[in-house]
Amino acid sequence: MLFNSFDFLIFFPLVTIIYFLLPHKFRWFHLLVASCVFYMFFIPVYILILLFTIVIDYIAGIVIENAPDSKKKLFLVISIVANVGVLAFFKYYNFFASNLNTLFHFTNIHANVAFLKFILPIGLSFHTFQAMSYTLEVYRGNQKAERHFGIYALYVMFYPQLVAGPIERPQNVLHQFHERHDFNWDNCKEGLKLMMWGLFKKIMIAERLGVVVDNVYDKPEKYNGASFAIAAVFFSFQIYCDFSGYSDIAVGSAKVMGFDLMQNFNRPYSSKSISEFWRRWHISLSTWFFDYLFNPLVATLRRWRRWAIAFGLIVTFFISGLWHGASWNYIIWGLFYGVALVYEFFTKAWRERVFERMPRGIASFISRAITFSYVVFASIFFRANNLHDAKYIISHLLTGWKGILSIAGLKAVITALGGNDTIYGTFNVGLGIILIFVLEYMQMKMKSNNVGVLVQNKPAIWRWSFYLLMVTGIILLGAYSEREFIYFQF
Repeated sequence: MLFNSFDFLIFFPLVTIIYFLLPHKFRWFHLLVASCVFYMFFIPVYILILLFTIVIDYIAGIVIENAPDSKKKLFLVISIVANVGVLAFFKYYNFFASNLNTLFHFTNIHANVAFLKFILPIGLSFHTFQAMSYTLEVYRGNQKAERHFGIYALYVMFYPQLVAGPIERPQNVLHQFHERHDFNWDNCKEGLKLMMWGLFKKIMIAERLGVVVDNVYDKPEKYNGASFAIAAVFFSFQIYCDFSGYSDIAVGSAKVMGFDLMQNFNRPYSSKSISEFWRRWHISLSTWFFDYLFNPLVATLRRWRRWAIAFGLIVTFFISGLWHGASWNYIIWGLFYGVALVYEFFTKAWRERVFERMPRGIASFISRAITFSYVVFASIFFRANNLHDAKYIISHLLTGWKGILSIAGLKAVITALGGNDTIYGTFNVGLGIILIFVLEYMQMKMKSNNVGVLVQNKPAIWRWSFYLLMVTGIILLGAYSEREFIYFQF
């Protein structure tokens, strides 16, 4: 089920109202059934895959907790192999088959690995990682094994963050399913505001930008460098508004019922470095990789000293790229960030000395501009349909810039991206992006994540006018294609 669908417009209030009407002892069952229904809107039979991993990890958690220290790691490995095995089969089998066939071809080996035809279970990477965090935390002694099978299943299946995160830790979420949540008007208001803001970013900005981005990346041979640059910038805002919009709706819908999920984005495009960017972008995934992969790897290789950190960064972002998709595009995208982080690590002192000699405002602007430009360039590999298209786009980035600085030239380029409606759509999107940056700037100044921060100290008439304007904009100006959220494919 999509958050931006008519089905969810009925599903969410119905599930929430029933949740508060039910006695506390039945609420977990209600949420579990609702979450199953939510997931089965996609491909119903795939819920059996989740059931398989849920049973494995539920048993593994108890066994790991009760096992002697000498056996704990064995049972942890069994659990991880089961989870990673399911993920590898559905997500990476055809990728590895394709690369093996290519290798056989170049080495004149007369063999061929057959491809399998199936659709990737939606959100498989997300709930696999959330399930793995449970057994890892039980193994580390940071989490007691959950004895209530239904509560553990709900931890993995909780519908707000089931298919695209945030990737939660058991310490944050599991205890909340045991607790009683009475209706709270403040939680309801905050949750609904977040959901409204998420829908605004998805429907008003991401959907409109997606039309232009798809036009360019689906037929790159029709366009030139100016169009590629605009499309890359557009995609950077599209994926941010799409994914952070999903996270806002997820966190908001949980908040209405009294559940607190972790913040997944924190103004990433204001970052002054790539390392800061990854502390602000997809926080639940980046912290997962650093807690469960990077830190243990560096600890194991600590004799290498600084080179252990460099190697750990490369490996972590190689795996991160592969996690995002079974394609060399994603692997290269991940390595781009790994290399950038290694560079920042080894040049930190030098860069600080350089920026200390500049006026603070200029240094801040330059560092933000460099970081954003790097993120936009790397996004070409992330969005391109294949490695060939990515190479074509990059090799033609310097073409077609003549006259782009004039209003007529810019108008011609934007029109070529998607027809006459693109000018109108770009204007609306531009206003939306400006609003996002103004709001995020206000949030930063006031140290608040309240989406109503612009009007929170204003009279009620101003606050409600602002909310009404947002809802009206979503209804009248939004693009309603019911396009899946981008991160559903991961």
